[in-house]
Amino acid sequence: MSGTLITGPDGLRRCPWGGMEAESAADYRVYHDTEWGLPVHGDDALYERICLEAFQSGLSWLTILRRREGFRAAFAGFSIAKVAAFTDADAERLLADPGIIRNRAKITAAIANARVAAEWAPGELDAFIWSYAPEPAAAAPRTAADVPATTSESTALAKDLKKRGFRFIGPTTAYALMQACGLVNDHLAGCHARRG
Repeated sequence: MSGTLITGPDGLRRCPWGGMEAESAADYRVYHDTEWGLPVHGDDALYERICLEAFQSGLSWLTILRRREGFRAAFAGFSIAKVAAFTDADAERLLADPGIIRNRAKITAAIANARVAAEWAPGELDAFIWSYAPEPAAAAPRTAADVPATTSESTALAKDLKKRGFRFIGPTTAYALMQACGLVNDHLAGCHARRG
């Protein structure tokens, strides 16, 4: 895969990961075009993204996309209050659920993170995460090589989330969260989905 824009079967130019032509990549195209990089707000919505980015660690994002509805069903719609009340029996139920990634450490982290977030005031998680949004870049990245895996902001966000009790989030996962939730705009220059 090249590191520059790809013209998709519909004639639109996209970032290389969002423009693949294989039929199996249709899920990537939809996600790229309609979600990735758009601002996400709300404690539960951001908690969901933290969880999904953590579950993605070591796996293809396509694996997560294709299981997202299973995750939502298994994790009570990613309601922080509901997941914070999960018991050991719920954790065992999740470990047996074929609709999600059955990784004990990631499941335990998702529940623990909900318990931490449940102690925060409404809107506090949203405000906390968005406080790490950097100033918009002066220029859009031109190739995939111009897009970092981590930044000083993602390193600080991961460190501060860990300090507050969050688990399974490092600088790379934090940067993926920032990209997915619109804190940064890493659509390449000329990508039809690049906004602002």
